[in-house]
Amino acid sequence: MTMLLPEESRPAAQPLYLQVEALLMGRIAEGLWPPGTPLPSEVEIGRDLGVSQGTVRKALQALERRRLIERRQGRGTFVAEHTSERALFHFFRVADPWGRKPVPTSRLLRMGTGPANNDEARRLHLPLETPMMRLLRLRLLEGRPCILEQISLPAALFPHFTLPLDRELTDEMYVLYQRRHGVTVMRAEEELRAIAADAWIAEALAGAAGQVLLEIDRVAFDVSGQRVERRLTWLDTTDWRYRLELE
Repeated sequence: MTMLLPEESRPAAQPLYLQVEALLMGRIAEGLWPPGTPLPSEVEIGRDLGVSQGTVRKALQALERRRLIERRQGRGTFVAEHTSERALFHFFRVADPWGRKPVPTSRLLRMGTGPANNDEARRLHLPLETPMMRLLRLRLLEGRPCILEQISLPAALFPHFTLPLDRELTDEMYVLYQRRHGVTVMRAEEELRAIAADAWIAEALAGAAGQVLLEIDRVAFDVSGQRVERRLTWLDTTDWRYRLELE
């Protein structure tokens, strides 16, 4: 039985359900409950941890809000799996001027390895010279090249990662990370700025050098809070917008 701290030893500032949430999240992060795995019942989890069913329910509700688990009607609660639709809904922020999201197509232009540069090391909190995998991906909206992405991955987390060059990619990257390497992206942080396109970026986007683009500098985090991806995105905003809903 996995017991939590005795009640008299628990930090007063931390509600019990948060301790349960952290423990269950740890099991997901460690791979004890892989994506798609059905969770034990609330009663079983409560018995295992020595807490009430109500406490377990509050912890599971918190995990559901984080999109780490999902309830399937009549079947139970499961560790959430990334799908291309889910990844696009949560992480793809491009829309037309009326707020409608397109469904992008994409292909890989280049892939290679090398030591981490200053920006990659800073953004991913890695030592300089850490071996990295780099991908250059072009995304098309309504058949036109509008988004160019430079993706940097710590090679140790994604051994032997490979994709076909210059062919349409059918799955979102976060789906591939989870299915192939057990890395589940839970959240991301982004920094935005306007830049003048370098010649090679403009060429990929069928634009002119010096054209103003939106640059999105993203760091993605896994379930344990580890930084697992740095992604530089250049967006042609002539016909498209970066759209974020705030609640």
